[in-house]
Amino acid sequence: MTELDSAIWVSLPTPALILDAQDRITRLNPAAEGFLMSSAKAVIGQPVWDRINVDASLDEAFLRARTHGAPLFVNDVDVGTGLRAPLQCNLQIAPLSGQPGHMILQISPRELAGRISQSQSVRSAARSAIGMAEMLAHEIKNPLAGITGAAQLLSMSLEGEDRELTDLIVDESRRIVALLDQVEQFGNINAPVLRPVNLHDVLDRARRSAIVGFAAHMEVIEDYDPSLPLALGDADQLLQVVLNLLKNASEAAEGSGQIRLHTYYEQSLRVKREEGPDQSLPLHIEVIDDGPGLPPEIAGQVFEPFVSGRENGTGLGLALAAKVLSDHGGWLSASSAPGRTVFRLSLPRAIEEEN
Repeated sequence: MTELDSAIWVSLPTPALILDAQDRITRLNPAAEGFLMSSAKAVIGQPVWDRINVDASLDEAFLRARTHGAPLFVNDVDVGTGLRAPLQCNLQIAPLSGQPGHMILQISPRELAGRISQSQSVRSAARSAIGMAEMLAHEIKNPLAGITGAAQLLSMSLEGEDRELTDLIVDESRRIVALLDQVEQFGNINAPVLRPVNLHDVLDRARRSAIVGFAAHMEVIEDYDPSLPLALGDADQLLQVVLNLLKNASEAAEGSGQIRLHTYYEQSLRVKREEGPDQSLPLHIEVIDDGPGLPPEIAGQVFEPFVSGRENGTGLGLALAAKVLSDHGGWLSASSAPGRTVFRLSLPRAIEEEN
């Protein structure tokens, strides 16, 4: 491979691997190392299908492409690595010129487009929620206070079932006020104060708080990349997001369960912004639980206000978390299947803002 070829290979933004005639990995570019979350030294010589899981039957098509020296294109398949939640990808497989039996495999994740759209929809949903909060605060909370007070006065002169009814009015009125208080949080959150943040410090604080409280029945596992650089963020706001995700995971568990806090660095991921240059978001936190998963009917809408899979849930926690990540210039994404639900926070490096 010439110097120019090597430069092109290293600069490819999508994961690419070269396979020998036995489907063993002989070379991979930096983007592929990030996708596999493993170094080239660790994976070279290993069968590619031991490192990559594809939700499709490729054996016959792959053999036919190799035999006839023809390219193979596979679209919209879920590709996982065992270390990350599966991503929807397009695969391009082609024979390597001058190397009989050798193939080049290129993986093009499609999740980025969905994440960008999610980020834009979060901003739109947040603006709507803020406007709604202002209206609800003035138009509903004041009359509710009057209704609650009147019901309490009536209850003083009633007994039995009649008093139970007034108590119900008071309880439900207070519940509505609490809901409105949560809605108002959309407008009350200050802009994040962005500073270099050690994400593992944030996770440790969240973990300690969770295991002595709402997640006492859960096993919370630390799976950290010790070399993770500092992120650019607001530590207090990120702590609230992680606590919210931990609380959701613990409430979703049927009895006891396991939550894994996983961090990793993936340099190849970039997103296009509506204004300004492309944004690199290489730092990732995953909150992974082994619960039943998100209900299929809401899985694609969990970041929208008032969408909840729990009875009596307000559907505001995830919308608020997504708004915080959007304000950080990052994103929050989710993937879910029975036994494995992953919420992923993606953030920029602090050094990129300081240069």
